[in-house]
Amino acid sequence: MTALGNEAASAPRTTPLYEVHQGLGANLVDFAGWLMPLRYRSETAEHRAVRETAGLFDLSHMGEIHVIGTQAAAFLDYALVGHLSRLTVGRARYTMITAEDGGVLDDLIVYRLADDEYLVVANAANHDTVVAALTDRAPGFDARVDDRSVGYALLAVQGPASARVLEPLTDADLSNIRYYTGYRCSVAGVPVLLARTGYTGEDGFEIFVEPGTDAPRVWEELAKAGEEHGLTPAGLSARDTLRLEAGMPLYGNELSADITPFDAGLGRVVKFEKEGDFVGRAALARAAENSRPRRLVGLVGRGRRVLRSGHEVLCDGRNVGTVTSGAPSPTLGVPIAMAYVDGGLDITSGAFSVDVRGRAEDVDIVELPFYKRDR
Repeated sequence: MTALGNEAASAPRTTPLYEVHQGLGANLVDFAGWLMPLRYRSETAEHRAVRETAGLFDLSHMGEIHVIGTQAAAFLDYALVGHLSRLTVGRARYTMITAEDGGVLDDLIVYRLADDEYLVVANAANHDTVVAALTDRAPGFDARVDDRSVGYALLAVQGPASARVLEPLTDADLSNIRYYTGYRCSVAGVPVLLARTGYTGEDGFEIFVEPGTDAPRVWEELAKAGEEHGLTPAGLSARDTLRLEAGMPLYGNELSADITPFDAGLGRVVKFEKEGDFVGRAALARAAENSRPRRLVGLVGRGRRVLRSGHEVLCDGRNVGTVTSGAPSPTLGVPIAMAYVDGGLDITSGAFSVDVRGRAEDVDIVELPFYKRDR
């Protein structure tokens, strides 16, 4: 293949909203093989809009994988760590797919669309891994893995005003759509799957559009309806600081194939009570019983210097861990970070700091999340 051919093959994909982002002057970057908006103008303003009013996101890089068949429920109970057969139609669950050794391959949200159909939503960077793992685990079950990611677009409206923005555009009764549910309805006259989940710590909705070519219409109608409510387009940078404040893990930072759900403080998603075997069960049972080699904690800086991924965490000058995610918190006005520290560490004693380019910055260890909205 020629050099030109290699360049073309590696070019990032664009979402159905690419031209919308260009028209809004977005700073577009390659993220997990997709050309995505990092910010439109000010990531801090976008962050604050989500906390105070509402933000509008393009999440069309995410993977949408349908699992269909009379044994779809039993198959997902085997393939994932969650008890997905217990989901009623219309409900959703946060779960994970692990390797046999218990390492996390991806964290997922799974929606039950019908008795014999589920929608598995995967992170963009892990889409291929999840599809391959599900396909490898499907033999022996009457269940078909149908990767429909290419045909989808996904929008999200997040923030305290999100319901007011969406209400005049949908035939759904938003008061009946509870947290972690998803129902078919229409938005701006377009058939969609409307879910009430999110990755920001705020109330909000995710709008799955299939075919994705209808997404620009939905975006434009949401933008118009949101003008009076302060709706602001928001990019990946704001999404990252929002999820960090909310203490939500990011794959590649807090989660990886070297990390078990128990290391990340998310052992609750592993459902040992379900009948039968599931991939990783034995290794996860050992992880649940044994003391963990690491634990995930929150850090709040006492100064102004930013704590970043890869910085060493120190206790009385001794290296005891590593920062996995860090940023200035627009909401709290201080540097915050998540970090893995030694599992046996007494976090109630000692002087804690982070090595920021050779200088020890004093920090406090706190419980996650850093921010929790008023319900």
